[in-house]
Amino acid sequence: MRIALDAMGGDHAPNPIVAGAVQALEKDPELEVFLVGEESLLKKLVPADHPVTSRLHFHNATQVVGMEESPAIGLRRKPDNSITRSWQLLASGKVQGIVSAGNTGAMVAGGLFTRRFLPHVDRPAIATIMPTMRGPSIMLDVGANVHPKAEHLFQYGVMGEIFARHMLKKDKPTIGLMNVGAEQGKGNDLVRLTQQLFSQCDLQGSFIGNIEGRDIHRGVADVIVTDGFVGNVVLKVCEGLFEFMMKMVGKEVIGVLDQEKDKAMAALHKLVHTYDYSEYGGAPLLGIDGICIICHGSSGERAIKNALSLAARLARAGINKLIVEELERMPQLNSAATNQG
Repeated sequence: MRIALDAMGGDHAPNPIVAGAVQALEKDPELEVFLVGEESLLKKLVPADHPVTSRLHFHNATQVVGMEESPAIGLRRKPDNSITRSWQLLASGKVQGIVSAGNTGAMVAGGLFTRRFLPHVDRPAIATIMPTMRGPSIMLDVGANVHPKAEHLFQYGVMGEIFARHMLKKDKPTIGLMNVGAEQGKGNDLVRLTQQLFSQCDLQGSFIGNIEGRDIHRGVADVIVTDGFVGNVVLKVCEGLFEFMMKMVGKEVIGVLDQEKDKAMAALHKLVHTYDYSEYGGAPLLGIDGICIICHGSSGERAIKNALSLAARLARAGINKLIVEELERMPQLNSAATNQG
């Protein structure tokens, strides 16, 4: 199981990135990690006699696409950057997956440039796991494609349903389409056309129609389908609200529980541990021929460790083969969708 890790991507790279890789190797004896970045710098961060060094490889890249750089311009002006080199490792078959906490736009653009899409997938989607009152759900897209067509959203639903069934262990995942109201007929042309496509298909999961933003954390749907613009805004709002609520709970509640402070702090820690993005590591870019995990820019070693573990799990589960098989069951629908485009 070989995974390439962009060791230079992220707000705090490379130290926590390398530390996370070492932790993942310690946890998974079948894992091999290719650290992509300035080799001379990275080698200094791992003791030569560490037990995992035999499964830790270095792939030199002398340039980095900054977090604030334009993805297209950065990739073009810096051909020896760590993101491009990671994608090249995947394209050549030397690794089965790639992980990065670097520039999200550059990571998506790298996939678009290689055109390594799965059959029947026109655009990849970033899928993120969302905590709900009924267990985790998956929302996609959260930033890869801000101007999708209806057939793209339909493909997102199929990929999300397979992910929920095989990775989240949902027996019969339900699929909801993000909209401004639950009533049928609401929304713009994009969501109405997407509704038509879902109404023609026969998924093992059940399409339940429109859902609203407040339905996400209620667990109304196991798979939430939306375009990349709306999905990214929703994700950032949820992250900000969670951070705000945790700080307010710590300030207003914990402080008054003098006798039970230890128990209260333990409960708060458990809550943070459960809903923190680091627990899942990162968001898979579904629809790519290979495994790609996009991590939060502020990811620490725990998030990187979990992202590498997630990449290995997806590869071992054969998630891409399952996606292709499901889409191939609907050739007439794909044909109809192409005609609409």
